[in-house]
Amino acid sequence: MKRIVMTVGALAMTASAASAGGITRSGQSLGALFEEGRYAELSLGSVNPDVSGNDVAMFGGGSSGSVADRYSQLAFSYKYDINEKLSFAMVLDQPFGADIEYAASSVALGGTIAKAEATALTGLLRYKFNDAFSVHGGARAQRSSANVTLRGLAYGGLNGYNVDLAQDTGFGYVVGVAYEKPEIALRVALTYNSAITHDFDTVETLGGGVIGVTPTEVDTPQSVSLDFQTGVAKDTLVFGQIRWEDWSAFKLDPATFTGLVGSGLIDLVDTTTYTLGVGRRFNENWSGSVSFSYEGKDDPLVSPLAPTDGKKGVTLAAVYTKDNMKITTGINYTKLGDSTPETGTPDTARADFSGNTALGIGVRVGFRF
Repeated sequence: MKRIVMTVGALAMTASAASAGGITRSGQSLGALFEEGRYAELSLGSVNPDVSGNDVAMFGGGSSGSVADRYSQLAFSYKYDINEKLSFAMVLDQPFGADIEYAASSVALGGTIAKAEATALTGLLRYKFNDAFSVHGGARAQRSSANVTLRGLAYGGLNGYNVDLAQDTGFGYVVGVAYEKPEIALRVALTYNSAITHDFDTVETLGGGVIGVTPTEVDTPQSVSLDFQTGVAKDTLVFGQIRWEDWSAFKLDPATFTGLVGSGLIDLVDTTTYTLGVGRRFNENWSGSVSFSYEGKDDPLVSPLAPTDGKKGVTLAAVYTKDNMKITTGINYTKLGDSTPETGTPDTARADFSGNTALGIGVRVGFRF
């Protein structure tokens, strides 16, 4: 039952990550590291956000269109035991990303685009002191790129500005500790993910002309995750996660843009996301879970490149287990918090976003061998 709920919980968090703080997507799950024996899994997911709003009255109230595009997620994990105390895992995932585009019908922000992607490969070791205590840690390589275009009257003289951040690879680390009590399926794991610094080769243009060719240093955020699960009755467990991410340190400050404006392109706030769920085994083949996630609101004045503020979500998941295979499916519905995008010229709402949602589905196939 412990193995089943670990898989359900990880999928639930993956499906709901569509609307997590900043531009988080995968949640950087290390669940495979705690699987028993040699284990491999492949995860596929699709997220369809519905994020739209209207210009404020001074810009005519035009529609922004659906600014957040559908995207897919892919992850692969492999774990094996080196000996009775030491095990190794490798995780390939897509931890961060953005796909934002405003429709031309928006006078204030129409044509504004933000594209970003990151792929990470993490190698991990786990050492068990005994059946209760263990430590885990490893190294992460992350390859990222981004492109941002600012368009619309709300940007004034910067209407038409573009910055391209070429692909760069940065490195970070993971470290954590876990406590387990197998007889009641209890596990509590605390994990720290370091920030990863990228030095992007950067080209800035305005009105079609190049205005800057410089490097730009960007740190994807450090984070701390507390994952837990415990049996509460026969065939029934409670599981969850508390995850803090340091988005206030995530800055995009291209040299020319910052020189002109006096500040950078992005100004986000730290986020803490809470997930709590219940999993139950119905028979030797079928199990399921329901979980809820919550991320508090902060300031409704947000960047047009991340136009939501907080979230509330629910995830349903089912697991089918047969011999050495298990198939997990999940669906997540998230209500995204209302917001008012602003461009910092001055800090005044340029649009109004409300009633937004995200729907995510995912499948994970795991084999033990």
